[in-house]
Amino acid sequence: MMHIKNLTIIKWLALVLMVGDHVNKYLLNDTVPFLYNVGRIAMPLFCFVLASNLARSGNRENGTYLRVAARLTIFALFATPAYIALGGILYGWWPLNILYTLLAVTLICYCLENNEPRSHIYALLIFVVAGSAVEFWWPAIAMAVSLWLYLKTTRTRYALVALLCCASLATVNHNFYALLAVPIVIVLGRVSLPLPRMKWFFYAFYPLHLYLIVLLRMYLSRQGYLFFT
Repeated sequence: MMHIKNLTIIKWLALVLMVGDHVNKYLLNDTVPFLYNVGRIAMPLFCFVLASNLARSGNRENGTYLRVAARLTIFALFATPAYIALGGILYGWWPLNILYTLLAVTLICYCLENNEPRSHIYALLIFVVAGSAVEFWWPAIAMAVSLWLYLKTTRTRYALVALLCCASLATVNHNFYALLAVPIVIVLGRVSLPLPRMKWFFYAFYPLHLYLIVLLRMYLSRQGYLFFT
């Protein structure tokens, strides 16, 4: 298993790619294909970071899973009004934003960590139900959980499943750019930079940048700019 020296640099890159994708989608009417394409890399990177953090030993005993789930729930709910206001979703809410995807991953990993038959049933139910309602659906959840299993066990089959799930995101993304997350993780995973973790910043940034985009759209709309989402 590759030793990751600094997950923060991967999170920063994922954040930059996500912002570029959202600027293109919500402010530029999807007129910059490059931003859309490289934006497909962001979600697999965030999933890798989450899986890496959840795979650390002692997480079940020290309550890490439940703390992460609580934070994701709070900020997912906070982001929901802005996410809905920006449009581009069906029925006014579907699918739920990416923080709910990461929340589903966290809950499934928590259930699997308990290693009880009943908990495995709960994990399966969460996968089936949440996968139908969150961004990037079942492929994203399966990819992140497979990464978590690989990082905990170092069994190659889990890495292969994660890779296949990443490739299957092409059914959602209509391209295979998500696979570029693999070489990025391999390269950046060997880079050691003294970056601050700023864990709360990454949680809060998602809803805050959505609200900022909402405000920018309101201002630009008053200036006569037309938005198609």
